[in-house]
Amino acid sequence: MSGNSVEERVTDVISDLLRSHAIEEAFCNIIVHSEETDAWNSKYSGEKLKKLWQTIPQESQDIGLRTFVDLLHRQCNASRVNLLCDLLESMVENCVVAPRSICEALLTREGLSYSQPLLWNATFKLIRKIIGGVDYKGVRDLLRVILDKLQNSLPSDNVAVQPEVEVVTDVVTYILDRNACLLPAYLAINEITKVCPDTSTWPQWSMGKMLSSFVDSFRPAAQMVSIAGRSHLLPVVGHSMSMNNVWRLNTTTLRFHLSGPLPYDKAIQDPQTNLLRYVLEQPYSREMVCNMLGLNKQAKQRCEVLEDQLVDLVVVAMERSESEGVNDDAGLSQLLWQHLSSQLIYFVLFQFASFPHMVMSLYEKLKGKNLKKGRDHLMWVLLQFISGSIQKNPTVASGGLLADFLPVMKLYDLLYSDDQLIPMPDVTKPRSTHALASTCIWIHLNKKAESDKQRLQRPIPYGLRTHLEFLKQTFNNNNNLTLSDYKIALLCNAYSTNTEFFSLPMGKLLESVYGNNKNTTLLPGNIVASAPTQPLSMSLLDSLTVHAKMSLIHSIVTRVIRLAKNKNNISLAPALVETYSRLLVYMEIESLGIKGFISQLLPTVFNSHALGILHTLLEMFSYRLHHTQIHYRIQLLGHLHTLATIQQTNQNQLHLCVESTALRLIISLGSYEVQPQLSRISNESKSNSFLAGESEELNRALVLTLARSVHITGLDSYSNNWCKEILMSIMQNTPLGWPSHTLQYFPPTLADYFNQNAVLKDDKNQLKRSVETEYKKWKSMVNENDLIAHFSMQGNAPLFLCIIFKSLLEDSRVSPTAYKVLDRLGPRALSAHLRAFADYLVFEFTTVSGNQNINRYMEALNEMIWRSNIVTIDRLVLCLILRNLEANEAQMRCLIVQLLLVHLPDFKNRVHDFVKDNTPEHWQQANWHEKHMAFHKKYPEKFYYEGIQDLNNPIHHQHLPVYFGNVCLRFLPVLDVTIHRLLEFQKVQKILESILDQIGCLYKFHDRPVTYLYNTLFYYEKRLSGKSSLKRKLVQGIIAGAFKEIRPPNWCLSEDYNRLLQMPHDDLSWIPDQDYYVRLIARLVDTIGGKIPPPFPNCDWRFNEFPNPAAHALHATCVELMALPVSSPIVGNALLDVALKRYKDDFCCFQLPRDKIMSWMNAVGLVLTALPEPFWVVLNDRIVDAFNSTQLTQSSYKYPFQMFNFHSSHIVFAEQQCSYLLGLCHAIWHHAGIGQLSQLPQFLKERLKPVIKTEEQYLYLCHLIGPFLQRFHVERTRCLLELTVELYEILMTVDKSCEHLNFMDPICDFLYHIKYMFIGDGVKHDVEKVIRNLRPALQLRLRFISHINVEEPVSA
Repeated sequence: MSGNSVEERVTDVISDLLRSHAIEEAFCNIIVHSEETDAWNSKYSGEKLKKLWQTIPQESQDIGLRTFVDLLHRQCNASRVNLLCDLLESMVENCVVAPRSICEALLTREGLSYSQPLLWNATFKLIRKIIGGVDYKGVRDLLRVILDKLQNSLPSDNVAVQPEVEVVTDVVTYILDRNACLLPAYLAINEITKVCPDTSTWPQWSMGKMLSSFVDSFRPAAQMVSIAGRSHLLPVVGHSMSMNNVWRLNTTTLRFHLSGPLPYDKAIQDPQTNLLRYVLEQPYSREMVCNMLGLNKQAKQRCEVLEDQLVDLVVVAMERSESEGVNDDAGLSQLLWQHLSSQLIYFVLFQFASFPHMVMSLYEKLKGKNLKKGRDHLMWVLLQFISGSIQKNPTVASGGLLADFLPVMKLYDLLYSDDQLIPMPDVTKPRSTHALASTCIWIHLNKKAESDKQRLQRPIPYGLRTHLEFLKQTFNNNNNLTLSDYKIALLCNAYSTNTEFFSLPMGKLLESVYGNNKNTTLLPGNIVASAPTQPLSMSLLDSLTVHAKMSLIHSIVTRVIRLAKNKNNISLAPALVETYSRLLVYMEIESLGIKGFISQLLPTVFNSHALGILHTLLEMFSYRLHHTQIHYRIQLLGHLHTLATIQQTNQNQLHLCVESTALRLIISLGSYEVQPQLSRISNESKSNSFLAGESEELNRALVLTLARSVHITGLDSYSNNWCKEILMSIMQNTPLGWPSHTLQYFPPTLADYFNQNAVLKDDKNQLKRSVETEYKKWKSMVNENDLIAHFSMQGNAPLFLCIIFKSLLEDSRVSPTAYKVLDRLGPRALSAHLRAFADYLVFEFTTVSGNQNINRYMEALNEMIWRSNIVTIDRLVLCLILRNLEANEAQMRCLIVQLLLVHLPDFKNRVHDFVKDNTPEHWQQANWHEKHMAFHKKYPEKFYYEGIQDLNNPIHHQHLPVYFGNVCLRFLPVLDVTIHRLLEFQKVQKILESILDQIGCLYKFHDRPVTYLYNTLFYYEKRLSGKSSLKRKLVQGIIAGAFKEIRPPNWCLSEDYNRLLQMPHDDLSWIPDQDYYVRLIARLVDTIGGKIPPPFPNCDWRFNEFPNPAAHALHATCVELMALPVSSPIVGNALLDVALKRYKDDFCCFQLPRDKIMSWMNAVGLVLTALPEPFWVVLNDRIVDAFNSTQLTQSSYKYPFQMFNFHSSHIVFAEQQCSYLLGLCHAIWHHAGIGQLSQLPQFLKERLKPVIKTEEQYLYLCHLIGPFLQRFHVERTRCLLELTVELYEILMTVDKSCEHLNFMDPICDFLYHIKYMFIGDGVKHDVEKVIRNLRPALQLRLRFISHINVEEPVSA
C-alpha cells in the first residue's frame, strides 16, 4: 500500500470504512447498537484515518483532503455523507488536520452547488461546527469565499432554495457574531464591502437584513472618524492651509478620500461638486485645483469632472450676466470672464480638459435657456483658446485640427440666431472687444479652413455680418488707428493667426511703447532713454486675446535681449518697461511671462553685461510684480546671491539694488512657504543657494523670517532638523549673534541654537583704539598712493567709514583722496566697513555728553548720507538696527535711527512729498514717469560723490537707469525690519510711536501692508498683550492712516474699529460686545459665500496683496481681532460664542440662521486657526468643561451616538451643547496647521485623561480626535502613536470605573480601525499591557490586537 499514490491510499481507507458502514446497514435488524459500540466504531475510524494521515507527507496532505472531499461528493446517501462529515470533524478534534484546510477544501470543490442540497447542507453544517478552530485570518478568507459563492451561485428570487440559504446564513451569522469573536469584526465588514459595495447587491435577499444590521453596527465607528459637516467646510484659496491634503478629492468621482470600509454618511460620500466649483471660482486657484484633484502637468490626464465644473461655471456666469442691471459694475463682470478664460486656457493647455467636449457640453446645457446677454462674454472666453491653438501642429493634442473647433458652430446656431443685424458696439469702450469676439472666432475658423484647403459649410450668421464688414473696413482704412479707442485691439484679436494682417495692428502697439528711435526722454541722473513714457493701459491689454498678448510680450522680450547684446547707449523707453511689467501679471502667458523673465531674460541680460537693463529688471520685480509664485521668487533669490559675488556687479547702484531686492524677497516670504520651499531646495540640490555668502544683513533677515515662520506655523512643536541645517550654513557664512530682547521672541528651537552657538562680541574699547590708530595714520601719511593702498588693502581692519566720520567731526570735510579709497574698496567690501562704523557710531553716541555734541555728530552723519553720498540711509539704518547690541547701546542705536528718520528733515521731507504727490495704484496711472521725474528732480539721488574732484585724475562712474525706485520705496523693507526691532525693545516705545507718526504714511506704498501688520501682531502677541494703545498705533500707522485718502473706510477695518481709531489715544473705554464679533464673522461668512454686493469693496485682485476676496477678508478680520483693546482669551471665547451661543440672552442678541450654521463654524475655524495660540487655546477649556458636564458624566442617554451626531440632531432641533462644541472643534481643527494639531497628544494627556471616567466621556473623546487620525498618519506619525497609547490607557481607566460597558463593540471597531488603517503593530508592545488588564469581554474582542490567549488568567 505504501507504494500507492496519496489519492489511492485515501480512496482505499475511505472505501473500507464505507464498506463496513454498508454491512452494518445491511444487518441493521440483527446488530444491536449501543453507545459503547458506536464510540468504538467512531474511535476505530478516527484512528484509521489518523494512521493514514501520518503516512502522508505534509506537502501532499492537501491532495489527500481534496481526494476525501471528492469521495464525499460522490455519495448520494445521507447516512454516508454524514459519516464522512463526522470523520472530517473527528480529524479536527484529534488535531489530525487543521480546520482551515478542511473548510477550504470543502468550499473550493467545484461541484459544491445549491442544486445538490444534501452535500450543500452537509458542507456548511460541518463548516459551522469546525470554523471556530480556524485562526482569524483564515476565517476572513473563508468568509470571502462564502460570500463570493453566494453572490455568484445562489438565485436571489427563488424561494425554493431557502433551506440552502438558511444553512449558509447560519455559518455567516456565526462568523459575524461579535460575542463568538472568530475574527475582528473590522475584517469582516471589509470583506462584505468588497463583495457587496452597496446595499443593492446583497448576495441573497434573505441575508440582507443580517448583513445590513452588521454593516450598520459600524455606523458609530464611521461617525467617530468623520468630520461633522465636512461637505460644508470651505478653504480660503491662497491661505496657509489651502494646499493641504485635507481638501483632496478623487479625480474620477470628486469624492473625499475616506479610510477604511466603514459606512460613512451619504453627505461625505457624495461627489463634492460645490467644493470644487467654489475653488474654481476663486482667482489664483489653479494650483489648489491641481492639488485637490492630484493633477500632474507632466501626466497630461483628462479630468472629466473638472470639465463639467468649468462648463457649469460658465453657465452660471452667463445666468449672472442675464440678471445684470444697468448700474452693475461692468468692470467686475469683465474680470470674472477674464478669470474663467484664464482657467480654461490653463486646464485645456495641459490637457486636463478637452476643448471640443467642453463646447458640446456647453451647447447641451445652454440649449433651452434663452441666455443672450452673456453670449459675447462666452465667445470672448472661447476666442482666447481658439486664437492661440487653432494654428498649432495637428499632432498637438490640445489643438490644431479644424474639427476640434467646429463644435463652436453649434453655439452660433444657439446664441446668434438673430434675424436682424446686431448693432455695432461703441469701439471706444473695452466691452466692444467682447461684442466682436464671435466674429473674430469666425475669422480664425475661416483662416484655418483656408490653410487646410477646406471650406466652412456655412456663411457667417446674418446678425454678425455688420461686425465682419466693420473689421474689414477698419483694416483697409488704417490711417486713423490710434490708442484712443479699441480698433487696434479688435484687429489684433481678429487677425492674430494671419501674419499678413496681424503685423499692422501689432506694429502700432509696439511703436507706441518702443518709440521711433528719433525722440528721447530723460531718466533720473540725466540718462537718455527712448521717448515714449505712457504705457499701454490695462484696459487695452485686457482687451487683447491671450494670443495677441503672447505676441506682444514675445516682441518686447526679443527687443530687450537684442538691446542687451548690442550694448545700446539709449536706455529702454519707460513705456516699454511699464507695459512689460503689466503683461507679467497675466497668468495665462506664464511661460513667456514670469517664467521667461526669471529663467531666460535675467540670465541672458546678465551674461551680456547689460547692467542698466539688469538694474531695470530688478526694479520691475521689486516695485511692479504681484502674486509671483514662490518657486520663481526662490529662484530669483538664488540668482541675486550669485550676482552679489561677481565682480561686474560690484558697482554702487547695482549692488544696492541687488541687496535691496534680495531683502524685499526674504522678508516677504509667506510663513507657510518657508519650510516647504527651503527644505526642498536644501534636499534636492544639496546647496543653500538662498543664503547670502557675505551679507550679514541678508542672512539676519532670513533668520528673522525663519523665526516668524516657525512661530506662526507652530512648526516648533516637532522636529526642526531642516531649520538647524540652514542655521548651520548661515553660521558658516556669516557668524551671527542676537541680543537677548530679540532672542526672547524666537521660537525655542532657534533661541536654543543661538544660545548654544554664541558669537563673541567685538570689544568696543578695542574698536575705538583701532579707529584712533588708523585715523592717526590717515592724518600722518602724505603720499596719496600710499593712503589709497593702505586703506583699501584687503585684510586690513574695516574702519575707513569711521575715519571719514572723524574727519567730518574735526575738519567738516571729506578729502578727495577718501573718495578714491571708497572707489577702490567698492560697495561689497564697504559692507564690512559699514558694520564696524555702526558699532563705532553707537559707542561714540553712548559716551558723548551734551546735546550740542549729539547735534554735531548728527550733522556729520547727515553729511555722509545726503551730501557726500558715502552711505545710503537705507543701508545704514538696516545695518544699525540689526547689530547685536544690548541695554544702553541698543537704546542709543534706536535713538540714532529716530534722529535720522524723523528729527532731521532730509528723509522725512522726501517721504512726505513722495506720499503726497503719488499713488500706489500704478496700474491705473498713465503719468507715472512724470511724477517719478518730478520727485527725482526735487530730490536727486546720487550714488557717488560728485563734488570737486582732482581734475588730473577724475573718477568716472556709470549711472544706471531708474524707472520706478527711489530712496522712499527702497526704505520700505528696512522700515519693516526697524519696526520689529523697536517693538522688541520695550524702552523705546516712544521712538516707535514717533516713527509711525512721522513716516508711517510710507506704508501707503507697501505691497503687503495687511500681511505685514498681521505678521507683526501675531509674532509679537506676547509683547503687545495689554498694550492697547500700541496696537492701535500700529493699525493707525500701517493701515488706517496710510490708506485713508485712497481707499474707502471699510476696505479693511470694520466701522466699529474705525470709530475706535477716531477716539482720543488714551481713551480705552470701548469694550466690544458679542454683537460686534457676530458682525465681524458675518462679514467673512458673506465674503466666502459670494454675497452680492460684497462686504468689502471690489478691486482688481491681480494687483492686490491677496489673491481673492476671502483671503483679504480673513486677514483683515484677524488683524482687527488681534488689535482689539481686550485680552486674547476674551476675544477667543467671544469667537467661540458666535457659534456656540444659539439663543437670545443677556449676552447675545443674535441668532444664527440654522441652515447656515456650518458656514459660520467654518468662518470661526478659519479665523481661530489663523490667530496666535492664546486666542484658540481657550477652546481647550471649553472641551474640558464639556467632559465635566452632566451630559457626559452621567449615563442619561441610551444611545449617545445620536447626541454626538451634530448634523442629524441639528436638523431636528435636538442638538446639545456638546454636539455644537464637537462640530465647532472639527471645523477649527480641520483648518488647523499640523503645528497646532500636534499639541493634541499633550492636551489629551495632561487635561482630558484625568477627568475621563465614564463610557460617554470616552465615546466623546473618540468623536473628538477620531477624524484627525488620518491626518496625523500622513503628517505626524509620532503624534498618532502617542494618541493611540493614550486611548488604550484611558479605556483601561473607564473599564475600571464603569460596572457595565454598553458600547464595547463600537469602541473596539474604532480601535481596530486605527490598527488596520494607520498604525499596524506600531504600539503593540504598549497596548498589550493595557489589554491584559481589561475585563474578559474586552480582552476577547481585542485579542487580535494583543494576540493574547483569553483563557490566560488576567494578570494583576
